[in-house]
Amino acid sequence: MFIDIQSAKIQQRQAWLQYAIAPRPIAFASTIDKEGNVNLSPFSFFNLFSTNPPIIIISTSIKARDKSFKHTLLNVMDVPEVVISICDYNMVQQMSLSSCEFPKGVDEFIKSGFTKETSTRIKPPMVKEAKVKLECKVNEIKSLGNEGGAGQLIIAEVLCMHVDESILNDEKTMIDPIKFHQVARMGGDWYAVVNENNLFKVAKPTTEIAIGIDALPDSIRNSSILTGNNLGQLANVHEMPLVDPGFANERLKNIVQYFSVNPTEMEKELHIYAKELLNKENVKDAWQILLAGENV
Repeated sequence: MFIDIQSAKIQQRQAWLQYAIAPRPIAFASTIDKEGNVNLSPFSFFNLFSTNPPIIIISTSIKARDKSFKHTLLNVMDVPEVVISICDYNMVQQMSLSSCEFPKGVDEFIKSGFTKETSTRIKPPMVKEAKVKLECKVNEIKSLGNEGGAGQLIIAEVLCMHVDESILNDEKTMIDPIKFHQVARMGGDWYAVVNENNLFKVAKPTTEIAIGIDALPDSIRNSSILTGNNLGQLANVHEMPLVDPGFANERLKNIVQYFSVNPTEMEKELHIYAKELLNKENVKDAWQILLAGENV
């Protein structure tokens, strides 16, 4: 299906893009105007863009209905500071409630039932219930257009963080994603939660250059059993592994003995076994299984 985003109506454009570009982290932003009125509002057009300096960007949009600005944007024009609270699953319904278009001057902390907590370096308050809070100063506001739906980028520098110790790892050295249960925005009414049921690890390439999928033997690269993810795991080594003479494996021995008269079936069984090992992140043994098939 081809979608011409440039000619689509704003509502259609927003829906297609938000469903496709997801999940998105949520910036739960608290700001304050020069009269001291506090605003609290969530934004899913948000991410980390630099660590030195530590820069995050939030994008508010001009309202398509009347081309007015969001209160968050008006506030940071008055007082260039913002607290970004990171939403977790325990906060998601209240967070969503705060996104109602309450009139300016209405305190969303009160409407959504959150507790104000005094920040250490800036004027806007933090959300006490949030397990991670970022105090930020606004460095720049950049407009991407003047029509309804045009993003207004709030470019802010993180001054300090507040992290609840309940979400730290056992060593108390870093955030444990299994304990945090962060929430992300999808399209429409859909959200996603990060928990132990959907977390997985992917080994990042080291400073040494990986061999790449093109360097894999043809029988492995063209396997009907191994997936693209499996090939990516195998290719993320900096040199082609060698057969380990000391590698002992009863299942490997049985496969070679039983299917020795049928090389095609033996290769299939070896690839099935290697795939099982790769799905358990045991790349080293998977390579030995596959090398056994290459050397029979």
